[in-house]
Amino acid sequence: MADHRADPPTDPPAARTLQDDLGLAVRLGAVRRVVSLVPSLTEAVAVTAPGLLVGATDWCTHPADLMVARIGGTKNPDVPAIVALAPDLVLANEEENRLPDLDALRAAGLPVWVTGIRTLDEALASLDRMLGLACGLPRPAWLDEAEAAWRGVRPPARPLRAVVPVWRRPWMVLGRDTFAGDLLRQLGAPPLHADHPERYPAVPVGELNAARPDLVVLPDEPYRFTAEDGPEAFPGVPAALVSGRHLTWYGPSLAEAPTLLAAQLAARLPAVTGAEHGEAIRDGDGNR
Repeated sequence: MADHRADPPTDPPAARTLQDDLGLAVRLGAVRRVVSLVPSLTEAVAVTAPGLLVGATDWCTHPADLMVARIGGTKNPDVPAIVALAPDLVLANEEENRLPDLDALRAAGLPVWVTGIRTLDEALASLDRMLGLACGLPRPAWLDEAEAAWRGVRPPARPLRAVVPVWRRPWMVLGRDTFAGDLLRQLGAPPLHADHPERYPAVPVGELNAARPDLVVLPDEPYRFTAEDGPEAFPGVPAALVSGRHLTWYGPSLAEAPTLLAAQLAARLPAVTGAEHGEAIRDGDGNR
């Protein structure tokens, strides 16, 4: 007797299940509409495939001519607005975005791809997987340029002991396992608090000064440190004002980050250890 039971449902040819950086399963079909909840990921997609993005956060400032729907901040996205955009994929980051928001998007039936990035190598690999596997895009030239640029960095023989504030009132600094800290380590100025139990510890400014750092590195984001707001708290310590976007974003900015950050550090390095330290970094940049 013939078996007339229906065959079990099968996936459409384009459907596949992948794992994001956290090892979470993400069910994807063709990706033609993307919402990004992370400024650096927004730039990465927009530069690679203009027109793929349909939504981004209010903090997504690059590319400068980006014209997409705005869906709130990284910590308070408008979930109903994102759902209404009907994206094929939502891009997020374990540090930038809150789990309740990501769970709400998943509950609404949206695929969410979460990146986990704490080192330069992780950033390069994560971007390659996100763009190629998740978004189905060809590998962009800027990613090759970024890898080549960082391969050319030659840090000095003696690293500097750097305090790296990321916030004021209260003072908070780079601690363990941070992407920005790894970039500075490769440039010869590892964070003084890289072995701290916390990733972004709050440390009183008196304690920061008592540690007698060689250098204080002051980015212009997330807190906007300036020549008038920040260096005065570290009397007698050379202060390097650096681009927060190039220090903390993982995307197309990585291609120019080593040259720019090295120059911003080198502007203060001769005052700390002599010209040899600055020249060591600049030589690495020259070998891109």
